[in-house]
Amino acid sequence: MKRRFSFPRPGITTKLFLAVLLVALAVLLAMGVAGRWSFGRGFIGYMDEIALARLDQSLPRFVQMYERQGSWDWLRGNRRAWFHMLAPREAEGPDRGAPLALRELPESDLTGALFRIGLVDAQQRFVMGNPHAAQEPQAQWRPIKLDELVVGWLVLAPFQSTSGTGVQRFFDEQLHATWIVGSIAALFAALVAWGLARGLVAPIKALAAATQRLAGGHYNERVDNPAHDEVGQLARDFNTLARTLEANERMRRDFMADVSHELRTPLAVLRGELEAMEDGVRPLNAEALLSLKAEVQTLTQLVNDLNELALADVGALVYRREALEVDEALAHSVAPLRDAYAQAGLALELDLAPGLWMEADAQRLGQLFRNLLQNSLRYTDRGGCLRIVARREGGEVCIDFMDSAPGAAPEVLPKLFERFFRGEGSRNRATGGSGLGLAICRSIVEAHGGRISAHDSPLGGVWVALRFSALDAR
Repeated sequence: MKRRFSFPRPGITTKLFLAVLLVALAVLLAMGVAGRWSFGRGFIGYMDEIALARLDQSLPRFVQMYERQGSWDWLRGNRRAWFHMLAPREAEGPDRGAPLALRELPESDLTGALFRIGLVDAQQRFVMGNPHAAQEPQAQWRPIKLDELVVGWLVLAPFQSTSGTGVQRFFDEQLHATWIVGSIAALFAALVAWGLARGLVAPIKALAAATQRLAGGHYNERVDNPAHDEVGQLARDFNTLARTLEANERMRRDFMADVSHELRTPLAVLRGELEAMEDGVRPLNAEALLSLKAEVQTLTQLVNDLNELALADVGALVYRREALEVDEALAHSVAPLRDAYAQAGLALELDLAPGLWMEADAQRLGQLFRNLLQNSLRYTDRGGCLRIVARREGGEVCIDFMDSAPGAAPEVLPKLFERFFRGEGSRNRATGGSGLGLAICRSIVEAHGGRISAHDSPLGGVWVALRFSALDAR
């Protein structure tokens, strides 16, 4: 099979270079065409207009002389009389004024109008002047009338007919000069276009190469472009995107490692328990089944938390909002955990202002409160307390969970709501949860249009602050 040859497609540098060069050449071509048109229609037309004015100025003299002489015989071959008839005068009228000196000749004489005029009689037979004027197709004719009777014609030949060689030589010189200037301008335009194309395209090529490397998984790729134009802004946006992708990739790896770690621990316990029962080391009794059930519950809770966060990320969680009284919702969430707090030696202090209303999903809001209550229950030392304060400030409902020691380092507080984050070594498997509780809390708060933050508690522990839009009291 015969292979078809295909030309390589030009790059953006070549396209930009050709675009700028073609624009410059088009401008030069337009200037050349405009110059030629201006010369033909402007300069030559101006010459003809001057000569025509001279012709019209001389016409009354020919009428007067024909009326005096009765024929054109006196003018045939009489060059002196001819030039005298066409010579400009200081004033019009019969025999008034003398011919002007050469230094005072009008523009029509300086442009050769005197030699472009011819005289023919009524039968259009040559009398005097330019013998070829009447033969020119573009000649201007002026009748010489005596009592409405045409006795002759003054004919003005076009400028090109008498100065064709000189005009052509002048035009050729102008064209030659135009070609030289145009060639220099085209070369200069080509150099400027090439430099401009390379200057503009070089950072774009670097950005395209960096984009390919970024697409290949090199998220540490950066583009250095300090320019303050659109390309520089594009480079800065690229760097922002690269940093975001790098952070997301790091979070993805950490997330996978944390998930695998969290799943491995209960699975290892389950496997050990089952192997011990299989080998007869541990009897299959209610206590063993209770231990297995606890590990299964841990796995179930972890999977449910991961599923809930995944649904929150894609916006698939359904929130049915309604007007809720905050103190009542908090009381319902605290009641089931009072015994657990009492067994852990922790006090629960509630300072709830009445009449606090907000629009929320009752189930999700209860889940938020329970997660925060369980978090304090796990990580607060025995003998401490948890203080819950609910109040209204301006147009917001403020809910604060403040527990006692141990606290958290200042650099740890902003990270408490990240997935699987464990800021203290004491938060191990024995006391800690899955590391997803506070992340779920942040998801719920943000879904309600609120804010959640962590600070140092005045009681020595952690202060979790919740802020929601308030509704008017009902």
